Amino acid sequence: MPHSQTSAPRDSLSGVRLARGASPWLLPTVAAAALSLTRARTSGRWAAAAVPTTALAAGMLWFFRDPEREIAQGRVISPADGVVQSIMPWKDGRTRVAIFMSPLNVHVNRAPLAGTVTSVEHIPGGFVPAFNKESENNERVVWHFDTELGDIEMVQIAGAVARRIVPYVPAGTKVEQGERIGLIRFGSRVDIYLPEGVEVAVEVGQATTAGVTRIDRD
Repeated sequence: MPHSQTSAPRDSLSGVRLARGASPWLLPTVAAAALSLTRARTSGRWAAAAVPTTALAAGMLWFFRDPEREIAQGRVISPADGVVQSIMPWKDGRTRVAIFMSPLNVHVNRAPLAGTVTSVEHIPGGFVPAFNKESENNERVVWHFDTELGDIEMVQIAGAVARRIVPYVPAGTKVEQGERIGLIRFGSRVDIYLPEGVEVAVEVGQATTAGVTRIDRD
């Protein structure tokens, strides 16, 4: 049955559900907006500053939103909100599905299958735009899951603006399908490698929703 994941606690601000790891970015911008709005009543200079600071705070709140999801049924579901950028056969028989995440997408990533996290490896690299071919050498975190389909690899890739990937769970953790496992700050990409013999159900250009869009076909 579809189910809703609530996993680890999140940051919150005035009742808004926010992604874990959002506070270092949100608190300064919200504090600046609050200060400028308070002083705008008596100062034209502060009133002018209130517009951009409030807009920035609102943008941060939107970016770091973390809505609840009804997790879909299926063997492999999308780990990320975004658009399918490419579908590429790999030399070892697997198929890589790359999902590009714009700054407008929810940036909390979810487990594509239930299983055990066998490794979480941070690999230093560059920060070119995630839609660029050279992003293959970007900063990344490589995940491996032991699942009913065997080993499943997922890669979180930082983009030109996203310079911090925040894993939520360490190696050895058992996760449910659709459970929140990490955050990439700002525009970025998530790749998932389907095992040999698993047919892809999505197409290039198709929008995906983490925990909802099915990636494989029966």
